[in-house]
Amino acid sequence: MALGTVNRTGLQTRYPTGMYEYVLSTTDGPVGVVTLNRPRQLNALAGPLMAELVDALEHHDSDPAIKAIVVTGGPTVFAAGADIKEMADASAADMLLRNNIGLWDRARRITKPLIAAVAGYALGGGCELAMLCDIIIAAENARFGQPEINIGLIPGAGGTQRLTRAVGKYLATDLILTGRMLGAEEALQRGLAARVVPQELIVEEAVRLGKELAQRAPISVRLAKEAITRAAEGRVDDGIEFERKAFYLLFATQDSHEGMHAFIDKRQPAYEGR
Repeated sequence: MALGTVNRTGLQTRYPTGMYEYVLSTTDGPVGVVTLNRPRQLNALAGPLMAELVDALEHHDSDPAIKAIVVTGGPTVFAAGADIKEMADASAADMLLRNNIGLWDRARRITKPLIAAVAGYALGGGCELAMLCDIIIAAENARFGQPEINIGLIPGAGGTQRLTRAVGKYLATDLILTGRMLGAEEALQRGLAARVVPQELIVEEAVRLGKELAQRAPISVRLAKEAITRAAEGRVDDGIEFERKAFYLLFATQDSHEGMHAFIDKRQPAYEGR
């Protein structure tokens, strides 16, 4: 993607492919890997980092060879939250006009599975970024929290909504009003994380899962992801309606029939994304 071109969202892309300052974007077979790379600031989610992150995600999403995307940070910090220095003197009008949260809306529209590989602290915006993903894999040293209350704020990028739906009203209220953190095992028990793995294996396990998802029928994966997101973030009846329509729609694809016949024939399916 060339500098200054317009991407599929209609918004101008500032970065040529791979030319990032605050993230690292690589591939491992059919899996895109985007690593937050602002370690001195504990991967604080400043506007420029978020812009690069979203650009990298959209680049992988538009690449037909990529079937899943891993988002990760360093071994001791996923992301420690927003860049407080960037916001400390901002007015309400400043925050509205900057519209950095609009970048989160673009990330939410990524069509391929997003896997958060969380080691260390995922706090504030870091926790919200992890929850924006479809699957969270936590390292044994992972710590999740929404500590915005400690600086007179509340979560602003979906934390009150997604955390409540993930862990329930009462625990979410506890976490958001006290600012306390959940360790990896409690996050797993409470439904915030899908798996817990050793710290040194966090990215390897996330990529392995991405490669496993790459073996599934691409259209099925895309529609399942969207249906699950609607179930988690929308009205239940709306989600069920979408799920049913998506289910019927899959019968118009060759891959669904290939999958069913392969099951009957007791062989591995050969999906073609059609």
